[in-house]
Amino acid sequence: MPIAVDIDVMLARRKMSVGELADRIGITPANLAVLKNGRAKAVRFATLAALCEVLECQPGDLLRWEAEDTAGE
Repeated sequence: MPIAVDIDVMLARRKMSVGELADRIGITPANLAVLKNGRAKAVRFATLAALCEVLECQPGDLLRWEAEDTAGE
């Protein structure tokens, strides 16, 4: 998928665990893992806003676009 999720980077910078972040934004650790591992198909703006508030960052610090490798086509 061309959207990369960098939640791990922000967690490391803030020295915060996945469990603590999940508690603070009000989602389960399992759902946060789906999001941070790039397996989510969508993210609610409310969840994105909560992530940004708790991690003190901007949406662009958490999500970035990467071109897909089309060399094999």
